[in-house]
Amino acid sequence: MANTQDIEALAAKIGETIYIDVAKWHLYLNDAKLHTVVAEKVYPLLEDDSLSEDGVIAILQSIPIKLGGGATQLGLDKLLPMQCKVDLVDLLEEYQKDI
Repeated sequence: MANTQDIEALAAKIGETIYIDVAKWHLYLNDAKLHTVVAEKVYPLLEDDSLSEDGVIAILQSIPIKLGGGATQLGLDKLLPMQCKVDLVDLLEEYQKDI
């Protein structure tokens, strides 16, 4: 079972590496205050040893991001460039080796 420190450590790594791309403008997840949400949702995949790219993408799809003051909403997966998704899976695989 993950403790708060584990989640915060993973969130910090995610927040400084993964970003939302809007018109070639990069908003890192820590600046968007989304890094902890992502870490909390993906951590069970690490604990259950069920980490997969499809599982990570499904989690990203399940995180709603409101745009335009809530006028529209997209899953986080739609806002991350493909390279960030790959980087996230790689980051999680590396993190899993350390726990």
